[in-house]
Formats: sequence, C-alpha cells, structure tokens
Amino acid sequence: MQLYNHQQIKLYNSLTGKKEIFKPINEGYVGMYVCGPTVYSNVHLGNVRTFMSFDMVFRYLKHLGYKVRYVRNITDAGHLENDADAGEDKITKKARLEQIEPMEVVQRYTVDFHNILNTLNFLPPSIEPTATGHIIEQIELISNIIDNGFAYEVNGSVYFDVHKFNETNDYGKLSKRKLEDLIHNTRELDGQSDKKNPQDFALWKKAEPQHIMRWPSPWSDGFPGWHLECTAMSTKYLGEQFDIHGGGMDLKFPHHECEIAQNEAAKGKSPVNYWMHANMLELNGQRMSKTTGNTVNPDELLSGNNKFFSKAYSPSVIRFFNAQSSYRSVLDLTDDGLLASEKGFYRLMDAVNLLDELKPSKTSSIDVNSWKQTCYDAMNDDFNSPILIAHLFEAAKYINQIKEGSETLSAEDLNTFKATINSFVFDVLGLENAAKSDSGTDKLSGAVDILIKLRQEARANKDFALSDKIRDELAEVGIQLKDGKDGTTFSTN
Repeated sequence: MQLYNHQQIKLYNSLTGKKEIFKPINEGYVGMYVCGPTVYSNVHLGNVRTFMSFDMVFRYLKHLGYKVRYVRNITDAGHLENDADAGEDKITKKARLEQIEPMEVVQRYTVDFHNILNTLNFLPPSIEPTATGHIIEQIELISNIIDNGFAYEVNGSVYFDVHKFNETNDYGKLSKRKLEDLIHNTRELDGQSDKKNPQDFALWKKAEPQHIMRWPSPWSDGFPGWHLECTAMSTKYLGEQFDIHGGGMDLKFPHHECEIAQNEAAKGKSPVNYWMHANMLELNGQRMSKTTGNTVNPDELLSGNNKFFSKAYSPSVIRFFNAQSSYRSVLDLTDDGLLASEKGFYRLMDAVNLLDELKPSKTSSIDVNSWKQTCYDAMNDDFNSPILIAHLFEAAKYINQIKEGSETLSAEDLNTFKATINSFVFDVLGLENAAKSDSGTDKLSGAVDILIKLRQEARANKDFALSDKIRDELAEVGIQLKDGKDGTTFSTN
C-alpha cells in the first residue's frame, strides 16, 4: 500500500501565491530540483537552513511511497560577484587570492559542503550534477534560444532579450515584478555594456584573457551564465516540465525568474508546476553578514567555537530547532532558542526511548489512528513541521501515561503508535536518537550511574543529607534523577 494514495498534500506555490493540491505529473513519481551551493567558500548556515527544509520535504515524499528523483546541483563556474553579469567569477577570485587552481577551490568547498550535510544527517540527492559537467547542454540551450529569436550575440557574448521575450510572455510572473517597473528602477550604465537593455542577462560570456575557466563555443571561448546552468541541469534530468523547484527566497529574482524565461524561450513551456521557497535565517534578530561580522559557520555552531553561543549544539538539536519553524517563516537563530530546542529535543528522546518498555493491554483508551492522522495532516499542510512536533509532544505525554498505567493501548494500536512515532521522528524529521548523536552519552551515563549507586548506599545507611546533596547538585547541572518502582533513572532536560 502506497501512503500517497491516502494522503493529500497541499503546498504553497510561489508562482500562484496560494496553497495548491499537489498532483505530480506522473502518478507515484516526483521530480524535484533545488539550487545547490556555489562552492567558493564554506557553506553558509542560511543555505544549510534551505537545504535542510528540502531534505525534510524529500524525506516526507519518500515516506509516502513516492519514487523521488531529487536533483541538487553544484555551481562550480559562471557565478559572478553580486549575482551580476560583469565582474569576477567567485571561484576564480578565490583561486587568485589563494594562488591555487579554481578546481582546487571547487574540490575543497564541495568536500566541506558534503561533510557538513553528512554531519547534519542529510539524505544525499538522487543526482548532484555540476555546471562544468554540462557545458554541452548549456551551449545547445543557448542555440535554441537564439534560433527562437529571444537572444542575441555581441562581441562573443550572448544575452537574453528580456524585452523581446516580454512581448509574448510574462517576464516577472514568479517574483510579481513588472518589466516597466524594472526599467524605471534600473540605473543607467556608463555606456560600456554590450547589452541592448540593462534588464537583459548573460547566457554566455566571452572570457577575458586573464579568465582561467573557459570553454569553446560557437560564439567565443568563454563560460555560461549562472542562470542558464540550472535550466540546463534541471531539464536534462527531470524533463522539460517537472513537479517541484526549490531554493532560498533570495533566488526568486532574478535567478528563478530567469530560469522560467529561458525554458519558455527555448522550449515554449513553463518548466515547473510548483515553486517552493524557503525563507531567510537571521542571527540574533539581524541579517547574517560577513561584512558586519554577524555570521557563524555550521562547523562553528557544531563545535561551540564562536562568539554568539554559550555551548556547542548537536546536529539533531540544530535539525529540531529548524523544524520548529515553518520553512516559509524567517527563522531567528539565538542561543536562547537553541537552548530551548535542546531541552525539547531531549524531552522527546526520553519519551521515544521508553517506547520499547511499554506493555500492551487488552483495550485502548487512546484513539491512536486519529492521533496518527493529525501527524499526516500537519505534514500534508505545506510540510508544517511545527504542528507535527506539537503532535509528537502529545505522543510523549501518552507514552508517560501508558508507562504509569493511566492510559492503555492494545497490542495492535501499540505497534501502530511505535511505528508512527519512529517514522516521523527519524525518517521524516531526520533526527537521530540522543544516544547516537551525543558522543559523550556513554561516558555521562557511566558517571551518573556511579553517583546513583553512591546515593543508594547513602540512603541505605540513612545518610539522607548526602543522598539529597547528590540529587540536588546533579539537578543544578541539568541532570534530573527519577526514582521509580524499577529503580532510579536520569534525564538531561
């Protein structure tokens, strides 16, 4: 049984500005493309937030039984400074500054990107194409656009003719911008540009003599435009029309707008049925910025080696923090927020780790199937992970009540309950059990077990002052002892 036959997803489509029922082009199959990183520096934490949101989308679609082809690219050429059509290539600039080959820059930061995402328990995409690996496809795409009358060549560079395109198409429909407004708000250039109009954008740039990364083309030795790369790679692996295109909110214009225009100009088709955009990540209420110093790298957050946070945070706590906010909301990264998420995460893990201790009864006092559907309803509503987490905390309450005997579940309902919790906690949210994600757990458990034994000896000797001292001082450092009929246990929340 495929779950997608019984669950109906409604997702927010940036193109239409409303939630729509998700209907894939081919039943049971989903094609999803997400714009990946430009690998000229360590991956930005804001980008990680975007990729984490789409990792959750990928996980949920797979959980429902869809066969998902998830394509996330690596931009390793052609992305100029300030997302412009002039200036220096970001990768080439880094190579020049460090006096190494551009592909050494690409290799170094691609490895960093993969290491960070592996640490944060991401599923790898189905295909991870590179821009430099698809030059032929990009040249062919440019030729099609020229043949259809929507691009022109000047001095070895090729530009997309936005004004010509807009005569028969709607340039700006994704970002809700009108070409007339763009013209009015465009600062006049100094007359040295080869473009017919400032709004036109590069499909191919002729390489200057000092430009290292270059390829032969019918127009010049040069390199592709940044916008073109994603159009070529997405349609090569997902077809001329596919289901979902994702990325950060900052890519909506001009990058994604240009992708739509290129595809319509080349193929006469709008490429994507559902556009999804993840919102921005702020740091202490302000936009992250390298120039102001208000920024932190993922590895600094994981190690605690930074000036913003009081401690290191585990990968699962970071994932849990991210999931407590809708992917379409601005998320403010703060120490207080992470500390609260850490407490919530360990509280949920404490409950999950009690699941195997629960015993079935003859009857059920909890409507498990109704609760289960609320979890699906949350994710079906535009992947609403904060509501899902609220339902998982409801389950945590049930677990403690079943453990205490105030609520009961039949064997069948208990199996359903366990399977549902494990699916959503581990498969969909991508969390790892606290015992696995905290490398110090075994040592901590051993140390606390020794203190629990010393406390038991003190109580047996009626040394209640020492017994209380052990309990109270452990509580001060965040370790709670729980005395029960089966002995003393502890938790770290």
